[in-house]
Amino acid sequence: MTAATHSTLFPQVPDTADAVLDGLDPEQRAVATALHGPVCVLAGAGTGKTRAITHRIAYGVRAGILQPSSVLAVTFTNRAAGEMRGRLRQLGAGGVQARTFHSAALRQLQYFWPKAVGGSLPRLIDRKIQLVADAAAACRIRLDRGELRDVTAEIEWSKVTQTVPSDYAAAAAKTGRESPRAPAEIAQLYATYEYVKRDRSLIDFEDVLLLTVGILQDRHDIADQVRSQYQHFVVDEYQDVSPLQQRLLDLWLGERDSLCVVGDASQTIYSFTGATPDHLLDFRTRHPGATVVKLVRDYRSSPQVVHLANGLLSQARGRAADHRLELISQRAPGPEPVYTEYTDEPAEAEGAARRIRDLIASGVPAAEIAVLFRTNSQSEIHEQALADAGVPYQLRGAERFFDRPEVRKAGSALRAAARFGANDSLLDDVVDLPSQVRAVLSGEGWTGQPPAGSGAVRERWESLAALVHLAQDFAAAKQDATLGDLVAELDERAGAQHAPTVQGVTLASLHSAKGLEWDVVFLVGVAEGMMPITYAKTDEQIEEERRLLYVGVTRAREHLSVSWALSRSPGGRANRRPSRFLDGLRPGSVTTAGRTNGGGPGGVERGIGSSGGTVVRRTSRTPARCRVCGRTLTDAGEMKLMRCEDCPSDMDEGLYERLRDWRAVQAQRSGQPAFCVFTDKTLMAIAETVPDDEGELARIPGVGVRKLNRFGADVLAICAGQEPDEARHDD
Repeated sequence: MTAATHSTLFPQVPDTADAVLDGLDPEQRAVATALHGPVCVLAGAGTGKTRAITHRIAYGVRAGILQPSSVLAVTFTNRAAGEMRGRLRQLGAGGVQARTFHSAALRQLQYFWPKAVGGSLPRLIDRKIQLVADAAAACRIRLDRGELRDVTAEIEWSKVTQTVPSDYAAAAAKTGRESPRAPAEIAQLYATYEYVKRDRSLIDFEDVLLLTVGILQDRHDIADQVRSQYQHFVVDEYQDVSPLQQRLLDLWLGERDSLCVVGDASQTIYSFTGATPDHLLDFRTRHPGATVVKLVRDYRSSPQVVHLANGLLSQARGRAADHRLELISQRAPGPEPVYTEYTDEPAEAEGAARRIRDLIASGVPAAEIAVLFRTNSQSEIHEQALADAGVPYQLRGAERFFDRPEVRKAGSALRAAARFGANDSLLDDVVDLPSQVRAVLSGEGWTGQPPAGSGAVRERWESLAALVHLAQDFAAAKQDATLGDLVAELDERAGAQHAPTVQGVTLASLHSAKGLEWDVVFLVGVAEGMMPITYAKTDEQIEEERRLLYVGVTRAREHLSVSWALSRSPGGRANRRPSRFLDGLRPGSVTTAGRTNGGGPGGVERGIGSSGGTVVRRTSRTPARCRVCGRTLTDAGEMKLMRCEDCPSDMDEGLYERLRDWRAVQAQRSGQPAFCVFTDKTLMAIAETVPDDEGELARIPGVGVRKLNRFGADVLAICAGQEPDEARHDD
């Protein structure tokens, strides 16, 4: 657990092409030297895939086999592209283009638009949601904030899967996609959104790909020009390619096969955006002569972490699972993963914060610790717990480092000091580079000790502290470095989006943590209903949730903590249980087969009276069945919930709490116990069902005609996210 050194942050550029290959293992070397024909790299988590492909490009360039300007490496995030550019620069291959699909397509679109279409390219919008709202208004369809977000996601999915509005309903049905509104309404909103966009001369990010594809398909002269520029392609995270991105890649390639793809089907976690591992899994079929290299030596995680990761995938099902890679740890043994159960979420957050504080006190850098969760809504409680414990933190997914206002101002101050430092009294008594940087940044708000608490002031300080740490590492690597040299380094890093390390604990969703790693990882909220998430219904969706947990586990190098809470809030009902994905893996648990519908092969249906007592036959009523597993229900509480007590709940807990608050008011008004309004079980059933109308509400056991007439309007208003009419019960 030491600070970054010369060898890691600022390595020397290899002297020769052969020196580029130094330090690669046999499989990585095989990737680096396979420079001809199609190449498919199946790379497990932590196996050094980015190292392998960047050394491959650098070796080809340094050996004179590849021209830097003829190579296009594409990936999916600006951060990943920036990291790739940074590594290539350190290997002496700085002229290679490493971009996201959208960035590469946008450059081509901007260049060729005047020639292919004429005039200037329509303005690119950053966010669709306002246009979707305008389209909904034009269609006279009311959408709340959540529905706006969901409809926007459907439009994005449609475009990356190359589905036009008229085909949306059929495409959604074919793929088993659950529409947030009626498919016909989604199709109408999608068509109107496209009309509004065209009418205002706007394009969105998906249009960038679609329009580039259209130009390359229709204008063979332009396609030939692009192909003469780029003759060798590398695609990272190939399991996340959408049909639209694959179409663009095919057009870039033409009839050539100078293509290297890298991916891991077991890390496919973005199918909701249209990503599919099929292109990776079918690569050998499309390219029978391809070289296939498997990377399974895990250099990131300890054997104990790798054992858990392999165990998770051993229970997986489906096509991606059939191609899983069995990782082999290359590290020394470490501690076993820690599993912790808490009574409620605040206790879980406080427990994690205490352990993190102790780890930092023992010498673990805060930047080497992460707290990972399934949804962004889980972040706030952990932010507060860390702030209360005096632990610095940063949020992933926030504004990019070099775009932060305080970083831009600091860069300007350092640039000015580098040019006019001789006239700056701040620098009169300082000689070495780190001291100069500290002196300059003290004028921008940096202090030797961090400010207390959390919030914007602390975040600004952390940004400036990251620049101070970078200056220290830079000076250690380059003894004679000047302030001007550091400014040049910062400029190069800004261009590559190669951010320095911020010294704080990372809080991140599992999706945003992909591609990152830490010495210590806390996986929190690993309970049924959150992992897998409640809306994961199909086998494919459940398996993607398993892969998401696998991604979380494989972010840890040495220490891994897995935790869950039995209830949401203190004093709440302890009705949660650990994630099914941990069955057979955590101590004291056993592997359990998933429930099957009653009556299915191998399933057991416990009919009425099956306990051996008197059989009570009901001839006039269909037996109540669990809506999750199909088992016949006999317990009154379970019949109200319409599911078994131990089956996963898909309850909207925020709605449940609002209903409980409303019930307390009604009970106080009537002078009766709260259960006389509605029982807890009935409120839970309402929060799970979220009825839209009186008919759906009436079907929930425990409502009844009298309560429907008295409370139905209030309950439906709360379910719709509205405030109940307080005047209704004033009498």
